[in-house]
Amino acid sequence: MLAVIEPVVAGAGYDLEDVKLSRAGRRHLLRVLVDADGGINLDDVAVVSREISAALDAAEETGGEVLAGEYQLEVGSPGVDRPLTLPRHWRRNVGRLVTVNGVTGRVTAADEHRIVLDDREIAYPDLGPGKVQIEFKRLDEAEFDEDDLEGEGED
Repeated sequence: MLAVIEPVVAGAGYDLEDVKLSRAGRRHLLRVLVDADGGINLDDVAVVSREISAALDAAEETGGEVLAGEYQLEVGSPGVDRPLTLPRHWRRNVGRLVTVNGVTGRVTAADEHRIVLDDREIAYPDLGPGKVQIEFKRLDEAEFDEDDLEGEGED
């Protein structure tokens, strides 16, 4: 199954992040997570989903039983709670606040060998999995344009 899905995702220009197959009653549930440097939108998900479905159908027609019986395919992108474990995960989160090795800081740079957390360089072998921290801007720190405030208080 992975041998069918992975080339489709790579051919579409995305990274295959995870594939999970589980049972949902009489059918299987196939969850595929894909991502890219610029992120992935709903149109991208729809295109990749159709291509994966067509590839799985074609593989079954050529004699290989990829999935026994009926299946439901779900394609999506990893959520913010996905652990940062690979260089591409860190690179895609430059500018975000993360916690790693018990330290919280902002990822200011990331390449294939290391990340920079605030002003501290950390090599990948010295990193554990990182976790993105959700930030909510306080209302008193928010910046507003004059257009945003126009019409306030008018009924």
